[in-house]
Amino acid sequence: MAIDRTRPETYPPNIQAILKRPAPAAVILGQEILDVDKEQGSVRVAYNTTPSLSNRYGAIHGGMTAAMMDDVISLAAGLSIEWGQITPTLEMKVNYIAQGKPETRLIAEARTVRRGSTVIFLEADLKDANGKLVATASSTVTISQLKKRSET
Repeated sequence: MAIDRTRPETYPPNIQAILKRPAPAAVILGQEILDVDKEQGSVRVAYNTTPSLSNRYGAIHGGMTAAMMDDVISLAAGLSIEWGQITPTLEMKVNYIAQGKPETRLIAEARTVRRGSTVIFLEADLKDANGKLVATASSTVTISQLKKRSET
């Protein structure tokens, strides 16, 4: 379903939290959540890239591409957890297919392959505005309880 920012309470906790206060890294990446399907465990996100994401050769830096993949995968993983839970990445593999260009809109789609009781397996792809594949990724995340910070 397309995101309705006027009704954040209708989304899973992770999407509610993002609509309320985006993570600083997501802002740097130019994250824009487009669609969420909780039942399928999938999400579609646009990344509106800037020159600050570039390497010295004018393409999107590979680390930034990996960050986009980790970001979209974490959103899909978070669709099936409860308030107070998080899904830290255990491992992620990124395949770089083509260079992403700065000042373009890249579209990432992530989907849950399988959810267990303590781990979730996910896949994602990243394409340019013309549908050209830029990267693919697979990842395993764990489901954990968020630990409260101790006050000192």
